[in-house]
Parts: sequence; C-alpha cells; structure tokens
Amino acid sequence: MITRKLLVSAVVGALVAALAAVALPAGPAQAHGNVISPASRNYGCFIRWGDHFQDPAMATEDPMCYQAWQADPNAMWNWNGLFREGVAGNHQGAIPDGQLCSAGHTQSGRYNAMDTVGDWKPSTVGNNFTVQVFDQALHGADYLWVYVTNPGFNPVTTALKWSDLTRVAVVGNTPASQWTPVTGGVQLNIPVALTGRTGRAMVYTIWQASHLDQSYYWCSDIDFGGGGTTTPPTTSPTTPPTTTPTTAPTTPPTTVPTTSPTTPPASGACSAAYALSSQWSGGYQAGVTVTAGSAAIKSWTVKLTYPSAPTVQQTWNATASVSGTVLTATNVSYNGALSAGGSTTFGFLGSGTATTPTVTCTATT
Repeated sequence: MITRKLLVSAVVGALVAALAAVALPAGPAQAHGNVISPASRNYGCFIRWGDHFQDPAMATEDPMCYQAWQADPNAMWNWNGLFREGVAGNHQGAIPDGQLCSAGHTQSGRYNAMDTVGDWKPSTVGNNFTVQVFDQALHGADYLWVYVTNPGFNPVTTALKWSDLTRVAVVGNTPASQWTPVTGGVQLNIPVALTGRTGRAMVYTIWQASHLDQSYYWCSDIDFGGGGTTTPPTTSPTTPPTTTPTTAPTTPPTTVPTTSPTTPPASGACSAAYALSSQWSGGYQAGVTVTAGSAAIKSWTVKLTYPSAPTVQQTWNATASVSGTVLTATNVSYNGALSAGGSTTFGFLGSGTATTPTVTCTATT
C-alpha cells in the first residue's frame, strides 16, 4: 500500500507540474500593470481582439496586432507583464535602440513583436492628454517617466531609439494608497501638456515599481491630428469633394441636373447605431454599427454629438477626430464600401463617464 500511495502521489505531482507549464489563454496573470490609455501596443491588441483573437479579419483590419498575435499570443494574454528586473535605473544601458517596446527582448522574447515597425493603430489625442497607468498588484511607484517622440519622428517607418524621445512628465515616489482605486487595482493619471504637435508620434512610459527593482516599459501609438495614417492620400475617401456644399451635405444642389456626369456623389443612404460595450472608473469602450440603406455606398461618415466635449483615446476600424462636442468618424480603406443593407462596425475608447450621443450617418453612393 505504501508503494502504491507513493506511486499515485508521484503521478498526481507530475500532472500538476505539466498543467502548470501550459500557457492557457484564459486571461492575463493577476499581477503587475500597463498603460491603458493611450493604450500600449500589447494592451490595445488584447482589448480589441482578446475575445476573438482567431478572427481572420484581424489580418486586414489590424495587421500589426495580427503579426503580434501570430508571433506570440502570450504577449497579449500577459499584457501586464512587460518588465525587466535588476536594471538599477540604467534603462538606456539595459535596453538597446530598436528594442524599447519589448524592453530589450525581455521575458525570453515574448514581447519582441512590439518592436515591429509599421502602422500600429494610434490613439487620437490633443496636445493636452492624460496617460493612465493601471497597477493591478498595488505595487506603487518609485517613479514614473513619460516620454513623447520628437517632432518629425515617424513610427510607421522608423524603429524607436532613445535619442528619438523627450521626457514630458515625471511622477515621483507614489505608494499605491495614493493612486485612484478602480476595479481590479489602482490607477494613476499623468497629465501631459505639449504645444504645436500634429500627426503621428509615440508615448514611451517607464514605471519603476516599488516592491522590487522591477521596471516596466510601454509603447503607445498616438495621433495628434486625428488621422489614421501619417500622410493620408489627398484623394482619401474620408474627404468629401470640394464641390459638395458644406451647408447641406445630405441634399444635392437642386441647380445641378441629377443626370449630369459632374454631379458630386449623393450623400446619405446609411444609418448608425451606438452601443456602450463596457465602462470603468475613468473610461469606457463603445462601438458603432454602420448600415447601408437600399443602395450600395462607397464611403461613410458618422457624427456623434455629446452634451460636452468627448475625449477619445483610441479608435479602430475608423479614423476619428473631435471638434467641440462632436466626434466625427470616417471609414478606413477596407470598410467604406458596403453593399445595400450591408454593415460594418468601429469602436473607440473614451475617457471620463460614458454618455449617450446623438448619432447621424452620411454616405457617398
């Protein structure tokens, strides 16, 4: 009996060890943290695709996230574990140029795809924005440093180097008890104020946690101009023809014969429905479904009018900009053309408390 008990114990122990070694994509490890706004690269990919990460649409709708999921899904499931230990404050010495987004190929290369150069989906921000750091394990901070890339840096074509960065915000020693309690942990909001910035850029955040010599490094892609690409083509379908009257976009000019070959594309012919996906202290996620009417459309524009000016941190499947109380979203290259009755969706992350906007949709046919 003693021999049999020992045998059973050994088998059970081996099974437990084997199961512990399996990386299960059920969710992130319950520790550590990340920049949730403007969302870091791996956190953004987790938020957008974590519940349908095998969707083939990702390859065309979000190709940079697609290559990251293909390289190592654990970079997203473990969105809160992008750190190094024992750096002793020598961040530039520990992390070579071109490897800043993976923290110098940390965690046996798990996050290497974060360094891949390309058109990562950016968060739309103004010259004044807030970096939101989520601390899941209540580590607190010895310090946090926030950098923004220098004017002229193009993250779509250029690998990030230390010399590309300028430090724009510093937070000193801050125990977790001084952070804002949120569901699942605490959050620290770091204001950033810049002037005269337009176009694409990156935010680089270093969090020196207080519990150990443990340093976290996050790359967040941003767009100061509200565009989805660094240099959109002048014939972009998101820009209406200059001959279209700006005062009545839903009605073609009555003085122009409808059969004239020079008539601008007709507007209208679509509808949009807003839905709140989720919300938390200080932010929310929402989605909009755009549906074509009885005729096919070539492009669409959705306007969401709020009671007060909204703050949008990140959009996907659309190009978004904010003017006053209106958020304007236009299709991107792959989802503007819809067949009659066809639909597509776009989504965004917002800061503050979610309110329901008034939604309108116009389209070109």
